[in-house]
Amino acid sequence: MKPDRRSSTFPFRLRPLVLALACGLTAHEAVAQTSAFDVPTLADVVVTGNYQNGVGTTDAASEGLVTRKLLQGRPTLRPAEVLEFVPGVIVSQHSGDGKANQYYLRGFNLDHGTDFATHLDGMPVNMPTHAHGQGYTDLNFLIPELLQSIHYRKGLYAAEDGDFSSAGSARLSLVDRLPKGLASVTFGERQFTRGLLAKSVALNAGTLLYALEGAYNNGPWQNPQNYRRVNGMLRYTLAEGATRHSLTAMAYTSHWHSTDQVPQRAIDSGLIGRYGAIDPTDQGKTSRYSLSWQMLKPEDDGEWTASAYFIRSRLALFSNFTYYLDNPVDGDQFEQAESRNVMGGSLSRLWKGSLGGLASNTTLGAQWRRDSLSPVGLYTAKDGVRTGVTQESRVRQTGVGVFAQNETRWLPWLRSVAGLRADRSSVDVRSNIEANSGERSAWINSPKLSLIFGPWAKSEVFLNWGCGFHSNDARGMTAKVTAKTGEAIDPAIPLVRTRGREIGFRSEWLPGLQSSVALWQLDIASELVFVGDAGETEASGASRRHGVEFNNHYVAAPWLILDADLALSQARFRHIQGDAPNAGRQVPGAVRRVLSAGATVTDLGPWFGQLQLRHFGPRPLIEDNSVRSKGSTLTYARIGYRINADTRLSLDLFNLLNRKVSDIDYYYTSRLRGEPAEGFSDIHTHPAEPRTLRVTLSTQF
Repeated sequence: MKPDRRSSTFPFRLRPLVLALACGLTAHEAVAQTSAFDVPTLADVVVTGNYQNGVGTTDAASEGLVTRKLLQGRPTLRPAEVLEFVPGVIVSQHSGDGKANQYYLRGFNLDHGTDFATHLDGMPVNMPTHAHGQGYTDLNFLIPELLQSIHYRKGLYAAEDGDFSSAGSARLSLVDRLPKGLASVTFGERQFTRGLLAKSVALNAGTLLYALEGAYNNGPWQNPQNYRRVNGMLRYTLAEGATRHSLTAMAYTSHWHSTDQVPQRAIDSGLIGRYGAIDPTDQGKTSRYSLSWQMLKPEDDGEWTASAYFIRSRLALFSNFTYYLDNPVDGDQFEQAESRNVMGGSLSRLWKGSLGGLASNTTLGAQWRRDSLSPVGLYTAKDGVRTGVTQESRVRQTGVGVFAQNETRWLPWLRSVAGLRADRSSVDVRSNIEANSGERSAWINSPKLSLIFGPWAKSEVFLNWGCGFHSNDARGMTAKVTAKTGEAIDPAIPLVRTRGREIGFRSEWLPGLQSSVALWQLDIASELVFVGDAGETEASGASRRHGVEFNNHYVAAPWLILDADLALSQARFRHIQGDAPNAGRQVPGAVRRVLSAGATVTDLGPWFGQLQLRHFGPRPLIEDNSVRSKGSTLTYARIGYRINADTRLSLDLFNLLNRKVSDIDYYYTSRLRGEPAEGFSDIHTHPAEPRTLRVTLSTQF
């Protein structure tokens, strides 16, 4: 595989690691044998590790790259679970499989993606001013078999990372070609069926990769999910000398019936079973179509990179979280719907050179994005049919970011990475509530600085500091009254400042072992968010999060790779929130403990397999910590057999130990039929799926 050169500065430090893996050196030895920044392009090599996180390859201990070998070796229950390859990330679900997943990282309940930026081959996945939640990140259009790598960062220390990246970012890259065609079929319990066909063919001077995927799943729910998903992709890659172009078209559509989180009291009383639903008419349908282009053009003194994309997406989502609290006759079901067009692109130039005789790289870049929503709205509904309008808006939202970053090696054991980013956001909102219409814009600057010391004794030390931001929903920026009651409110802050710092250490002192530890802290000026379920802005105060991460990746034998990652964090509001009886400083939903451990077996004769344990600990559900969720521990396993060189059979088991745990818990007030008008405050839970078996037969052709 070739080094990923799409990131501004990461690729040039990745080359020594590729050399190390190809030549049997440690990353430290490879770095010592190459120039700090000017390494000749290498021929294709086979990378045998899970992660490319060696000494000398990154700007922070919490940065790294996941290789295709690991991505293809571990079973995933849902496409978005590929993000769990990022150490410390948890992916769960509180609704039907077609809805974006719930994400956790670094003391955040990230909801559906706020504060974690995700990109696929230059396209942003997070959606601002989304009908269901700010930063909505739906990865169901992803075909995991076509992933080449995931380059991840935690924290906000890289100048190329902008909106939604305060907790971190992940850049997913697709393969340009497959060595052979791939056909696979999967059958599982509860009518799960999936088929995939993918192949690369030579076309003129380039390579065309095509793929088609279809899937169906009812799940364990008493109200069958009837989830149907279709994905398609065409990708054309062309190399003109050293210049590389790729053009990718993707199409995805799905629809499903939802079993959302349900009140614990309904399960305890026997009103419904563990996998039952309160409102069986909850449902959703969505689609996404995209066309994207990327270019990499090397120069004698650096390189140009460019990208452009167009995305068209649709969503209609019917949910009922409070049942009969607001409307005791027809129920509280509502619809969130949007129709969105996105266009944007980026351009950057890297110069490799010297600064006062010192090796130095400088990158200048610009990013642009425009979202047009016509419309985005919140509606009342009954039995999956829209009955009225609560709030409906037409929105134009434009974001522009420019950045500069310089990397200089001052001494053989000291280099710096300094960056500055400037972002401007402008919105134009036309609401059916006239008082909530308006225009607004804001600027924010984000300086960054990293110092990297070493390597010494195959180890290095990192000091990272940076400022960042996250945007609020455009409708919240211009809202002056609540959608439901008309009560006066203050508009939300357009761009919310975040500040982070980190001390890290990485070592390869034991052959085959990569270990890193990071102590980090993140401050957020305000956790103001637009609540799509209510159609209004809800204010939360300033907060601070801090924690420690310990990551280990060990090639124990040519056929055995071990991974173990531990993340501990704490999240607190800077001041007590509100004056309610449960007022306090705890951030609801913030995970304090995440543990992941796995063993991957490759090439043990015809056998291969993987065992993965994933745990996320108890968390407060309200501000005074008097109500807490329980921890969740799940184990996945894969056992596979190579029938011949091209055909293999694998058996995947999810929730191997059949643990009765929750994917997510909330605490709020709802009302079931026959209950008092004021309802009851209760834990509302969405259970993890029970033990699930899936069998896959795949062949190359």
